[in-house]
Order: sequence, then structure tokens, then C-alpha cells
Amino acid sequence: QVQLVESGGGSVQAGGSLRLSCVASVARECMAWFRQASRKQRESLAAADSYGTANYAASVKGRFTISRDNAKNTLYLQMNDLKPEDSAMYYCAAESDAPDCHPIEADFAYWGQGTQVTVSS
Repeated sequence: QVQLVESGGGSVQAGGSLRLSCVASVARECMAWFRQASRKQRESLAAADSYGTANYAASVKGRFTISRDNAKNTLYLQMNDLKPEDSAMYYCAAESDAPDCHPIEADFAYWGQGTQVTVSS
């Protein structure tokens, strides 16, 4: 069992930045970020392995950066130039038995409770 706790969400004006954190109780090879806006399906954002290799969804590449601090079992998501459409609940996830590290929802078995991000105009 893996427990994940996200933090760093909040309210920010358009164009601002936030850095989300996710602390895992157990180290996992692959961790990822997803988000889900109200009345929308969950959206894949990015995944990173323990070596720091990152894979991004096309929708966020260029504005968002995923990184890890393996010594702290912590995953980060740096979000820049935030837009109102980025408003969502952001979730951290850890892999169960994925052959590689991509932000594919079905590959992740462990999920955090989420941290809310609200971007105003």
C-alpha cells in the first residue's frame, strides 16, 4: 500500500505560478500528476521515473514541469503561466506495475486525495 499526500494548491491570478508537492509513504519507480475539473474527465498531465526522465501530455508541455526528490519521496509539479482553464483538482499517483513511465491513468494504482487549484482572470 502506498499513501500519497498532495499540497501546494490554492488560488492564483491568471499568469501566476504554483508548485504542487506530493509526498509518498513508499518509494515508487513511476509517479505522475493528473487533474480533473468540475464535470470533466480526469486529464493526464505528466509522469516521471526515479531518474528524473519525464513524459508530458501535449496540453501542458512548455508550461508545467514535473520533478522528483527521491531522498524525500516527493514529486513536484511546477506550473507557470496559469490560466483559468487550469482550474481543477490536481492528483498525484504512483504506479503499480507499469512497464514504463507515462501519464496513462490505467497504469496507476495509488492516488492521493488531491489539491485544489483555482485560477482567476
